[in-house]
Amino acid sequence: MKINTDEKAIDEILTKGVEQIFSEKEELKKLLMSGKQIKLYCGYDPTAPSLHIGNAISIKKLSEFQKLGHKVIFLVGDFTALIGDPTDKSAARPKLTKEEIEANAKHYKKQASVFLNFDGENPAEIKYNSEWNDKLNFRDLIELSSHFTVQQMIQRDMFQKRLEDEKPIYLHEFLYPLAQAYDSVAMDVDLEIGGNDQMFNMMRGRDLQKTINKREKFILTMKLLSDDVGKKMGKSEGNAIFLDEKPENIYGIVMSLSDGFIANTFELITNKPLEEIEVMRKKIKDGSVNPRDLKMELAFNLVEIFYNTEEAQKAEENFKIQFQNKGVPENIQEISLKEGKDILEILVGLNLACSKSEARRKVDEGAVKIGEEKITDYKYQLDFNNEDSILLKLGRKIIRLKK
Repeated sequence: MKINTDEKAIDEILTKGVEQIFSEKEELKKLLMSGKQIKLYCGYDPTAPSLHIGNAISIKKLSEFQKLGHKVIFLVGDFTALIGDPTDKSAARPKLTKEEIEANAKHYKKQASVFLNFDGENPAEIKYNSEWNDKLNFRDLIELSSHFTVQQMIQRDMFQKRLEDEKPIYLHEFLYPLAQAYDSVAMDVDLEIGGNDQMFNMMRGRDLQKTINKREKFILTMKLLSDDVGKKMGKSEGNAIFLDEKPENIYGIVMSLSDGFIANTFELITNKPLEEIEVMRKKIKDGSVNPRDLKMELAFNLVEIFYNTEEAQKAEENFKIQFQNKGVPENIQEISLKEGKDILEILVGLNLACSKSEARRKVDEGAVKIGEEKITDYKYQLDFNNEDSILLKLGRKIIRLKK
C-alpha cells in the first residue's frame, strides 16, 4: 500500500489531541515523511466488558495512522489484565480470572471497528499479549527484570503515596510495566500510542526496545479527556461514556457535561479541524456562542460516530422532548420521605449505596444532587424548602422525593 506523506495531514496527526512525543516530534515527522511504513500499536486491558470514550481517543489516533498507510495493531492485554495496571491506583486492583478477561474482551474488536478497518488493503491487526507472555519461563522473567531497577519502579507517584499511607505495594504490581514493555519488543514496533497517564509504562517499553532490539521506539501520548480545569470524566461523576451505551444515553451524558469539556471532546474524538476548534474555544470564553448549542452538536457527532446519523437524529429528538419536560424523564420513581432525614441514610435506604461509608464517598465525590444543588456535606438533612417534591440525582439515576 502506498504511504501518504502529505505534510499537512502528518502535522495534524502529530498535533491534534497529542500531549507529548518522544524522542522528538520532528524525528517522528521525518520518519513519516520518508514514505516508510511503520508499525504502531496501543494496548487495551479488558478490565470491563466495554471500551469507553477514553479508549476511543487512542483508537481514533491509530485509525489516522492507518489511513496514511501504516501498520496498526490493536493489542488486547489479556495477559497484563491478569496483573492489573497500578497506574493512579491507591490500592492493588482486584484480580480477574482468565474467563472474566475473555468475556470482557468479547466485543472489543467490534467496538474498535467504529474507527479501525480490520479488512481491506491495509487491515488493522488484533493481537493478544498472552501469545508471547505465556511462553516466558522464570529464567526469561529474571532476564527481563535485570533491565530495570527497584528505584525506577518505586519512583511512581502512586507507589510513593502508598508508602506514605503505609499501604502495601505488591511485587506483581512492579511486574506490570515490565510486561507492557515486553509487548513492544515482542511485536518489534516503531511507535506506541497511549494516554498521558501511561507515560511511565510506555517509557519502559522504549528502554527495553533499545536494549534488546537495539533500535528506537517512538512514544505518542494523548491528552486525557477532561474539562478546562483538569476534571476528568468518570463513573463517580456520572458522566462516563462506555461504547455500548444506548444512543440516547450518550446524547444525554454529553448534554450534562460542564462547558469546559466541549472543545476538548471535539478535539479528541471528532474530525472537526483544529482551526475551527480554536475559534470555538475563543467564542466559549468570550460568551459569543451558546454552549448548549455546541453541546448538542457534539452529542449528535458522538452518537453519529458510534452508531449512525439516524440514531443521532432520534437521540436529539428524544433529548428535546425531555428538555421540554425540564430534563426529567416521564414515569420516574417517586418516594415519600419526611424532612430531616440524613442524606447517607436516604442513599442507603434507596439502594443507591451499599453502606453509609459508600454513601459518604459518593457525597465527597460530588456525585449527589438535590435538585440542581450538589450536596458536599455528608451531614446534610433533607429539606423540601416549602416544595411538595424535589429531585434526588446520583449520576444518571433520578428519584422524585415527595413529602
